[in-house]
Amino acid sequence: MNETVEINHPNRPPSPYDVIISGAGPVGLFLACELALAKCSVLVLEKAPNPHSPLKQLPFGIRGLSAPTIEALHRRDLFGDLEIHKRLKNPHTNTGQGANRQVGHFAGIPFREGDIDTSRWHNRLPSSPETSLMSEMQEMETLLSHRAESRDVEIKRGFPVTSFEQSAEGVTVQSGDHTFQSKWLVGCDGSRSVVRKAGGFEFAGTEPDFTGYTTRLELADPEKLGSGRNLTAHGMYLQSQPGYVIIQDFDGGAFHDSGQPITLEHLQEVLRRISETDVTVTALHIATTWTDRARQATTYRNGRVLLAGDAAHIHSPLGGQGLNLGIGDAMNLGWKLAATIKGIAPEGLLDSYQTERHPIGAQVLDWSRAQVAIMKPDPAARALNAILRDILETRDGATYFAARVWGISTHYNLGGTHPLRGHSAPNFEFEDGTTLAEKMHDGRGILLDFEGASALKTLASQYPQLTCISGTPKQSLGLSAALIRPDGIIAYATDNSPDIQEFHEALTQWFVPVTRH
Repeated sequence: MNETVEINHPNRPPSPYDVIISGAGPVGLFLACELALAKCSVLVLEKAPNPHSPLKQLPFGIRGLSAPTIEALHRRDLFGDLEIHKRLKNPHTNTGQGANRQVGHFAGIPFREGDIDTSRWHNRLPSSPETSLMSEMQEMETLLSHRAESRDVEIKRGFPVTSFEQSAEGVTVQSGDHTFQSKWLVGCDGSRSVVRKAGGFEFAGTEPDFTGYTTRLELADPEKLGSGRNLTAHGMYLQSQPGYVIIQDFDGGAFHDSGQPITLEHLQEVLRRISETDVTVTALHIATTWTDRARQATTYRNGRVLLAGDAAHIHSPLGGQGLNLGIGDAMNLGWKLAATIKGIAPEGLLDSYQTERHPIGAQVLDWSRAQVAIMKPDPAARALNAILRDILETRDGATYFAARVWGISTHYNLGGTHPLRGHSAPNFEFEDGTTLAEKMHDGRGILLDFEGASALKTLASQYPQLTCISGTPKQSLGLSAALIRPDGIIAYATDNSPDIQEFHEALTQWFVPVTRH
């Protein structure tokens, strides 16, 4: 029997908590770490009594990490403790050799390393981390749990959020017979989010085209199935390694939504029909279904209740965008919610979470829909598929798709004229060998002053949330100064003498100065 272990933290301030997070997946745990880094008191309630699940183990739990997620892990000193990416190779992307090596795909259509022009990505440096890597959900959650608990985050497993009530002062959260008080509640509780449903959030979107199956099974004749991804006249199947098969059956999501059990006989019928073979399934060990249903909360905030991750948006897992989108939500929300709690948030700061992240979510949902559209087993989809294959074999096409898949092109519209504004900051390397990511471990904003502009330092010194870094990096990309938010986004940048008025406007948009009496 699994027991819920409660850890007493003598240094924690008395209840109510600053924030209660529903869900101890990677998104909820990463958000908890961000809030705790800013000295907020956090309680995480997780419905599952046991954090370990067969579907989180290899290879089911493998997820691709995109550039923004990898950067976030580096900026919070988490990346070095992840081990799996150091030894894991993705059989579907890391194929071939040299320039011909497949490094990604769109709807199963590969793009290759030699076709990508990385010189077009202006915020990448030799010191920048990798653009994409593989990770394991179980390892990620374990790492984030340990980090959160080391910062006095309390994690209660076997405690589902069942209901809540909010007022102007806070939120009362019910978990069965247990009641908890907090100033804020964040739903990171997945696609069937109780927080989203109880909070009255509208969840708009489109219905599915297929039922997807993820399985571990035994076959009497595995040689009858092709390796890798196979599109047929009836759907798609992917044999990643012996015994692990993924299937897409374009039934409009009917089987997934029916709630029927996945039997060996049913799975064999689907696999035979999709693969167009008479392959025989002799044992079924694990099977789960999913769809390409694409929905998004029309708002990510209702009073003192917020949503992040799959609670805010769901879509097909094609391309592995879900985890990365959720970590991006948490990185964006964490420092803004913490500043609001501490009373050091400029007006509208928390509202910018919705303004910035909702369009990114909408783009990912459309990206997912587009992949499904060209995977359908019909003549129109096959024609589109053939055209896209030609495009992906060009330099322009491969560069564009890689930038989208790996999150290189992700940015916020923060105004201004500098091309780096709103983008993730380059990982500048300094003369002592340290990098910008290492200087962001404390979660503070940063002023980069590469040319000793005293006026910038004078202004920035009034903002206790900022660290000033002077000196010239090994490669400056032509920048003379930049203001970087705690989430690593460039809020102001210039290649010339700083415009003090513009810099001051950026400062006051994101930070609050010391109050002088």
